[in-house]
Amino acid sequence: MIIKLVVPLVALSIGCLGAVTASAQTTGHIMVSPDDLKWADVPSLPPGAKIAVIEGPITEAAPFTFRLKFPANYKIPAHSHPAIEHVTVISGAFHMGAGDKLDMSTSKPLSAGSVAIMQPKTNHFGWTKDETIVQVHGVGPWSVTYVNPEDDPRKK
Repeated sequence: MIIKLVVPLVALSIGCLGAVTASAQTTGHIMVSPDDLKWADVPSLPPGAKIAVIEGPITEAAPFTFRLKFPANYKIPAHSHPAIEHVTVISGAFHMGAGDKLDMSTSKPLSAGSVAIMQPKTNHFGWTKDETIVQVHGVGPWSVTYVNPEDDPRKK
């Protein structure tokens, strides 16, 4: 009785694995090494930040992944995003805090390997002491809305 049940289950499992593999092959894989990244300026952040989009587009209702490179002594004023933001620190340390204005004394330092998850429309800020790279991922559309519109570099 057990053998009669095990054989069909094994066959079904092998068939499902084949379906997953075939599906993955038709949708394509994205494999990126650090040398493959193409860095560009980020109009929505203060000057000095660079972005490398890995998966996107970030302005559509689709999964996105990108990296941000911040120079030493960089500050991002309080802002929010319309979608959940997952931030993983790749190198350096990114100091983050929640609130309506950048307050370095209330931020938490996140070292390489650390993760922060900000819910949609949550005001938060960040800053660096040294050059830092973070990876951001989520489901778009993704954009930046500053608490103080005067902080928006796109309006300068």
